Amino acid sequence: MPMIRVEMYEGRTVDQKRALVKQVTEAFIDTCGGTPESVQVMITDVSKEDWATAGVLAADK
Repeated sequence: MPMIRVEMYEGRTVDQKRALVKQVTEAFIDTCGGTPESVQVMITDVSKEDWATAGVLAADK
């Protein structure tokens, strides 16, 4: 049973998340096979204060 984890900045709507998990699930099945029921997607919302790239917080950009 595949588990796909998505970490992204917080602020997306529930409708955007619904569309994302649908598309990610379809892409996985098209690429790797399986059934929609076998694919799990976990979304983690992360604040910009908790995400950094190249030593700089996203909140500071």
